This record gives sequence, C-alpha cells and structure tokens, in this order.
Amino acid sequence: MRNSILLLVFLCVTRAVFAQSSDWPQWGGPHRNFTAETKGLATTWPATGPRRLWQRELGEGYSAIAVERGMLFTMYRKGDNDIAIALDAATGKTIWEYSYAAPFSPEYDMSNGPGPHATPLVSGDRVFTSGATGQLHCLDKKTGKPLWSHDLLAEFHGTLRVNGYSCSPIAYKDEIVLMVGGPASSLVAFNRKDGSVVWKKHDFKNSTSSPIIINVNGQDQLVAFMYAEIVGVDPNNGNLLWSQPHPVDFGLNTSTPIWGPDNLLFMSSAYSGGSRVIKLSRAGDKTTVEELWANRLMRIHFTNAIRIGDVIYGSSGDFGAAPFTAINVKTGNVLWRNRSFPRASFVFADGRFIILDEDGHLLLATATPEGLTVSSKVEVLGHVSWTAPSLSGTQLYLRDRKNILALELHAE
Repeated sequence: MRNSILLLVFLCVTRAVFAQSSDWPQWGGPHRNFTAETKGLATTWPATGPRRLWQRELGEGYSAIAVERGMLFTMYRKGDNDIAIALDAATGKTIWEYSYAAPFSPEYDMSNGPGPHATPLVSGDRVFTSGATGQLHCLDKKTGKPLWSHDLLAEFHGTLRVNGYSCSPIAYKDEIVLMVGGPASSLVAFNRKDGSVVWKKHDFKNSTSSPIIINVNGQDQLVAFMYAEIVGVDPNNGNLLWSQPHPVDFGLNTSTPIWGPDNLLFMSSAYSGGSRVIKLSRAGDKTTVEELWANRLMRIHFTNAIRIGDVIYGSSGDFGAAPFTAINVKTGNVLWRNRSFPRASFVFADGRFIILDEDGHLLLATATPEGLTVSSKVEVLGHVSWTAPSLSGTQLYLRDRKNILALELHAE
C-alpha cells in the first residue's frame, strides 16, 4: 500500500513538472529565446501537414500566444477596443475576454495593422497585458477580472512608435518590468500584486522591442533595446550598469536581443541598423562592454532570431526580400542565405526549426553552419502571418490577422 501511495505521488509530481516545463508563458517562451525542451516531434509531415486539433476566427492583431496549464492567452482588436482573451488549449473555446477602449490618435500609422503587438505574460495567478495604446492591465488568470492597471502614456508620458506600443512585459522576482520611454521613466518596474511603482528611471526613448533578463558573471541584468542604444540595468533598482549605441532609422529597434553562455549579446535591426555583438564582463560592481563586430549583413526586422552553437539564424531584410540567413556570432561573417521562402518567425525544438513564413506556410527544417534543409512545407494560414509560433509540449499554436490554429506535432 505504501509503495502504491509513493508511486502515485511520484506520478503526480512528474506530471506537474512536465506541465510546467512544457508551458510557453510569455513572449519567446520559457527562456524568452524561442526554444523549447520538447522531444518526440515528427521528423516529417504528410502532404496535408500536421494534424489539426482546431481552428477558429480570432481577429486583428500580432500578439503571440502564451500557454500555461491548458490555457491560451493572447490579444486582438475589434473596432477601437483592445481585447485580452483566454482560450481552452484543447478546444479553442473562449474561457473569458476582457475588452477596453483603446482609440488611436490620427497621427499614428495603422496601415500595417493596429495591433495589439505585445504578448501577455502569465505569472502565478495573474496575466499581464500591454495593449497597442500603452495600457497595462493585470488580470485574474481564471476569470479575466481586472485587478489593477496603468496608462503608460498618460501617467509616465511614455512614447509610442509609429505603429503603436509593442513591449511585452517581463517578470523579475515580485515585479514586472516594461520599456515605457518617458522622461525619468524609460524603464518602469511595477509590483505584481498591487501595481505600485517599485522603480522608474532613465531618459532613453522607447523602441518597439521587449526586454530580456541575462546573468553576467553572477549578476542578473535587465537588457533593453531602446531607441538608439541597448542598455543593461539592475532589475532590483533600475540603476544603469552599461549602455552601447545602436542607432537605427525611426528608432525601430524591434527584434529581441540574444544572450549566449559566452557572455556575447547579439542585437539586430532593419533599415540602417544592422547587427552588432558585444561581450559583457564584470569585475566588482562594474560591467564592461567590448564590441566584437558590427555590420549590416544581417538585419532582423520585426521577426525573431535564434542562436544555436556559434550561429545566429533569422530572416534578414526590411522592405525588400528577407532571406533566411546564418551568421557566425563571433565574427559577423555570413555563412549562407536561403531564399526559398519569405520573411519568417520560428521556434527551435528537438533539433529542428518550426518556421512560419509571412504567407502562412509552415516549414520543418534542420539547420547547420553549412545550410538549411527543409523536410516539410504546408500552407496552414491564409492571411498575413507575422506572429511568432508558440510551442507547448507537442502542440503548436499559430495565428494570423484573422484566425488562430492548433496543431499536433508529435511523432505518430
């Protein structure tokens, strides 16, 4: 009897750990680097593509899909309202919605779509959303009931880029942190429980990127890709630790920086920005910055990049073609370019890239420093597909500007 009880406890704990490890609770997944620990994925797909679990209409928006314990969280827009929504991961049915007025002023350019652009953050029993007009909400995860909110523009004089606010919140200890871009409020940390301001500092202008947390020789640092520079601050108090210029046209530093185990930080922008790698090192309380290289051979626009080994992969380009490109992170040398599909976002799991191009095609591919091998390709969406995929366990969640879709990628 005792052995049976121990076995039952073990199974329950194992399932709980698996559920947590397979979650995709924020922008970029568990580690904000678009990689998952999932195993057992199919190595090829049939001509019809992976098995469809469900598909439904959703609505306008580029917000990616957060996944936590059988629930999906994202945002969409209807009329002048931004809407946060929770869905059942197994069926796609709506669990709750929270809608609020979010009209744009006439000076903003919505020709590429009005958003929302940012991805919800799921943390504990709460969901944190940031809408296209800079409204931050803390919602009850189970019901969608609003618990607290802030208007980042009205309260902190934050700045919107031409297409609206885009920063996805990040959690650190008992705080959430956002790029706001206001005077003395470039970065703002809020208490997760009650929304009170923990700290707000700096005068850097805002961009359309989202921050990451890195660890430099034992010290946690929050990295923010701002309007004309990339900066590192102490997430406990907001104190500036270092900064590095990275100017770009229109302040559109949009992609998420990539941190490596060798203390190399990669950043990339479209237009005139290009890519740059800096090496961070720390002695005592001082962090030093060494630039290894900078060039315009790779220009990540609004999609993501992923580092595998010493290679950075991603779609490179802005207004024209955007070939899938591989560069050496230590030298900046281009290893290859693949022009067989258009601009794309992607995730990495089980040794493979799962790629969604902007025309709605889903690809399964392997990449090496020598080239890209596409093993399967299928059309899954019919509208502009600019939202990065989300992978939870073996379930893949995708959306375009009209629909949301769930696929099963497990090997049969």
